[in-house]
Amino acid sequence: MNTPLIRLIVLTGGLAAASASQATGLATCESGSKETWQSQEKLEKSLTEKGWKVRRIKVDGGCYEVYALNEKGERVEAYFHPQTLAPVPTKQR
Repeated sequence: MNTPLIRLIVLTGGLAAASASQATGLATCESGSKETWQSQEKLEKSLTEKGWKVRRIKVDGGCYEVYALNEKGERVEAYFHPQTLAPVPTKQR
């Protein structure tokens, strides 16, 4: 069998596994192309206007994952759809 082909198949499988392992699995979004996403800055501004103190926003499972203190001062980990910025329900841990 062709050795370079085997290496390519193994590398592709490894990259796919590494990408999947970074998502927590708490939420997933059918988010489409990143060109259609709203900015993280817009999400942060919206949450700040609601009284949240945003600590970090990152992409996880195709969603925006937000670490923040909510308007009550409680620590939250929340997910938002990157196109609509609507909250996304999460699975229980």
